[in-house]
Amino acid sequence: MPHEKTDAALIWDMLEAAHAVDQFAKGKTFDDYLSDRMLRSAVERQIEILGEAARRVSDTFQSAHPEIPWRIIIAQRNVLAHEYGEIKHERIWRVVVQHLPRLATQLSPLVPKPPLSPDENG
Repeated sequence: MPHEKTDAALIWDMLEAAHAVDQFAKGKTFDDYLSDRMLRSAVERQIEILGEAARRVSDTFQSAHPEIPWRIIIAQRNVLAHEYGEIKHERIWRVVVQHLPRLATQLSPLVPKPPLSPDENG
């Protein structure tokens, strides 16, 4: 598969993971997050998915979009996946409420629009 198609799918995965975290955390507080193991697990998993997708985005695409903090996203995924005993819940929550909304805004225009259906081509 050409990089362009792969990159588009990976950016879509990143955006979907960011939206999922937003839905999970909507109306929640940091105390809610700390006290709800299932919420923490769900948020952490989506951040892992986001980071894994970011890791797989081609170097060419990453270089073309330096506004995306690729290395930070990937590093956070690595902490969640490999250094889970070192997770700082305050940092994860800051990612949820401060960084992911901005990231979703940055990613949205990078997702290609789907092709028009035959009915829409007129």
